[in-house]
Amino acid sequence: MASHEFTSVRSPRIKGARRLAKRAFRQRERRFLAEGPQAVREALALPEVVRELYATAEAMQRHGSLVRSAEHAGIPVHRVTLDVMGELAQTVTPQGLLAVCSFVDVPLSAVERARLVVVLSHVRDPGNAGTVLRTADAAGADAVVFTDASVDPYNGKCVRASAGSLFHLPVVVGVRIDEVTRFLRRAGTVILAADGRGERSLDDVTDSGELVGPVAWVFGNEAWGLPEETIALTDGAVSVPIYGSAESLNLATAAAVCLYATAREQRRASVLPT
Repeated sequence: MASHEFTSVRSPRIKGARRLAKRAFRQRERRFLAEGPQAVREALALPEVVRELYATAEAMQRHGSLVRSAEHAGIPVHRVTLDVMGELAQTVTPQGLLAVCSFVDVPLSAVERARLVVVLSHVRDPGNAGTVLRTADAAGADAVVFTDASVDPYNGKCVRASAGSLFHLPVVVGVRIDEVTRFLRRAGTVILAADGRGERSLDDVTDSGELVGPVAWVFGNEAWGLPEETIALTDGAVSVPIYGSAESLNLATAAAVCLYATAREQRRASVLPT
């Protein structure tokens, strides 16, 4: 266990970790903060990603196995007071564990053989983005692409909302939507825009068999969806049918419906006799 305890936020090491709450510093150092035992646990599954771990004395006892895993991997573990953790953490009630991690994103070329891809275009809310990332992970997607107009996936709220999924599947960051669609089209991927104004419904697309091959779903802004120029880059807009009286679905729910429908079709096709 760590012997020295950091008691002041003025420590250069603590100040260095604190500034990672700001995107400019994250980009410069290519490091970010993963807060809470779940995020730390998933990060430690990739020990080369974790640069250092901060923990309160109480958290060291409660989550001793995580601390020991970090120490076994040669990761520096720093004990901090509750006040220092309160300054480092970005939540109202910190859970006492926080890891400094290296960026985990991959280049667009790394997802060339992906069969199910999620593209976030103009998604600005970090909580929504993180939830979609978590949903993509659960649905078995092969990659998630954050375009240059979308939120930073290393935003603290996005990292927490992903519930560790940021560490589970390839994430591409900061590419233009036209670059993404060109790349996916060259790879033979069907590109579908999820939009409530779409003339075709998800039922129609499912029945047509379009979801069997490699598919990419493009999801847009929470408030105003996808602009026409973005939809024009895809193979068309698809709406999720609403059978009841609800006006619409939120981003995360619509993403879950589209991704699970696609995953089901792809999995079923993979087990059908040829």
